[in-house]
Amino acid sequence: MASKAKIEKAKRTPKFSSRIEHRCMLCGRPRAVYRKFKVCRICFRNLALDGLIPGVKKASW
Repeated sequence: MASKAKIEKAKRTPKFSSRIEHRCMLCGRPRAVYRKFKVCRICFRNLALDGLIPGVKKASW
């Protein structure tokens, strides 16, 4: 789990746009973050399975 300072720092708008750090808004994870949803792959899966993200469903073929 990310420290609270890193999560708060990621929420602020940086002085330069190249300094944007993409972190999960729910858990603060820095890797595998979907920019469109602003959550990591683990949180995305949990939200999708609970039906909290509209239009997303598990693929089956």
